[in-house]
Amino acid sequence: MSQKVADQVVDILVQSGVKRIYAVTGDSLNELNSSVKRNGKIEWIHVRNEEAGAFAAAAEAELEGIACCAGSSGPGHVHLINGLYEANRGHVPVIAIASTCISTEFGTDYFQETNTTKLFDDCSVYNQIATTPEQAPRMLQAAIQHAITKKGVAVFGIPGDLAAKQAKEAPSSLKIYKHTSIIRPSDEELYQIADILNNNEKITVYCGIGVKEAHSELIQLAEKLKSPIGYSFRGKMATQYDNPYEVGMTGLLGLPSAFHSMHKSDVILLLGTDFPYAQFMPLDKKIIQIDERAEILGRRAKVEIGVCGKIKDTLQVLLPLIKNKAKDIFLKEQLERYKEVKKGLKIYVDDKGKKDLIHPEYVADTINRLAEDDAIFTVDTGMCCVWGARYIHATGKRKMLGSFNHGTMANAMPMAIGAALSQPEKQVIAFCGDGGLSMLLGDLATIYQYKLPVKIFVFNNRALGMVKLEMEVDGIPDNETDMINPDFGMIAQAMGFKGINVHDPEKVEAAIKEAFSTEGPVLVNFMTDPNSLALPPKIEWSQIKGMSTAMIKMMLSGNVKEVVDTISGNIKHIKEII
Repeated sequence: MSQKVADQVVDILVQSGVKRIYAVTGDSLNELNSSVKRNGKIEWIHVRNEEAGAFAAAAEAELEGIACCAGSSGPGHVHLINGLYEANRGHVPVIAIASTCISTEFGTDYFQETNTTKLFDDCSVYNQIATTPEQAPRMLQAAIQHAITKKGVAVFGIPGDLAAKQAKEAPSSLKIYKHTSIIRPSDEELYQIADILNNNEKITVYCGIGVKEAHSELIQLAEKLKSPIGYSFRGKMATQYDNPYEVGMTGLLGLPSAFHSMHKSDVILLLGTDFPYAQFMPLDKKIIQIDERAEILGRRAKVEIGVCGKIKDTLQVLLPLIKNKAKDIFLKEQLERYKEVKKGLKIYVDDKGKKDLIHPEYVADTINRLAEDDAIFTVDTGMCCVWGARYIHATGKRKMLGSFNHGTMANAMPMAIGAALSQPEKQVIAFCGDGGLSMLLGDLATIYQYKLPVKIFVFNNRALGMVKLEMEVDGIPDNETDMINPDFGMIAQAMGFKGINVHDPEKVEAAIKEAFSTEGPVLVNFMTDPNSLALPPKIEWSQIKGMSTAMIKMMLSGNVKEVVDTISGNIKHIKEII
């Protein structure tokens, strides 16, 4: 073979469906970069920070099924870490190429030397470094196979000198095998589940991202059981649309309707969810859990039955065993409660706020109303998650990407890069906090360089809003959460694209329409109310169970100011008073 190892690596990536590599080139990555240019079937995306590249790859993998990022020796691949944790915890297949110093210098404390095996071991499903031409193709094939099959990050380490060596033919298959197996519980397990569901009246179905291929079966099941359907944040876009049984989210960003429905049930059916907040899960109910990943069964709650199965495969064989229930009293009660909760969510939409104190609820609701039915949304962790969770509605075509498990700041803008590159025909909308955007601000230049038509909406509350709220709820004096921000609108213009600052709530809708009608990237900086409060994250059910239902409803619908006024007039005393 006349090709170099770097050429062989690029060929394998192309054959595996990888369309681009997100990276900052240099030294040990130069051979790979050169091979990408010669190949012509894969694109090198020059991000400004490898962390942004890893976030972009995580988004592309979520949308397309596989993606790739790379980092050069030492500092280059170290920057990948946060984004790779995000991808691995989000269970999306990302190939991370960790280039290293020349192999003859291993173990000598050489310039920019790191131990990639130790470095990436906690954020990967595969993590090896090749040192010979014979190893390289076999290891890369194994890495890709692990990433796709185990749904996580596979790290392929490659020294710079190895990339330049003559490639060797692999003695094993380089084909990537994607399993399309049917996975469902045994007949005995299905009969046990059906027996419980058929012999209990009050059942709530709670869904995660695992139901994304099973919407039709889910609705059929709820129709038979006359059961309300709640969902996790990540499961929202797959569950909410065309769903007459939905009662919203539960959890830290959730609503009282879903929480109430689960706690008033006799049986809770968990479908494709690894919902992490045990304090929101009832302890005295029969819980049935179905998930494709058997290793997670029962780790969040005591389950009556836990079975392994893809949700679509399982529901298809379970549905014929389920009897049609005649009574729908429980369902109607929960839907009526949900209707009232949604009225509460409208309070700060109808009240737009004042100059430089624009209500973010109104901004999010307006974006939702004006966005395309198949838009892709990315949300920063923190308050932006709250507004996205409560005001962006599913259509069956929309997607929402966020750091749902890792919970990192600064993910929305770089995830929008990956979304825009992988699905250029879609409208891509980033909900950015001022804190998150500031953290990786430099990659606005990447958006401009590749002329990505991303619409960046900055919810600028001049603070680390969620952190500030956490401190106040815990009775800790707020300290160093305020932010002195630059003019984000002017920064966008300096980067080369349209930037708009919005101070007046009456100009919100016009600014959003202008952003959507403008070709190319646009950043709109909304000066939002720093006192717009979501559910205080540290107030758990065990702490608020003595409060009145009306007060809890106000809190969970976002009207925390009213609760604070009712209790004491000062949020920092909530926890002590409770």
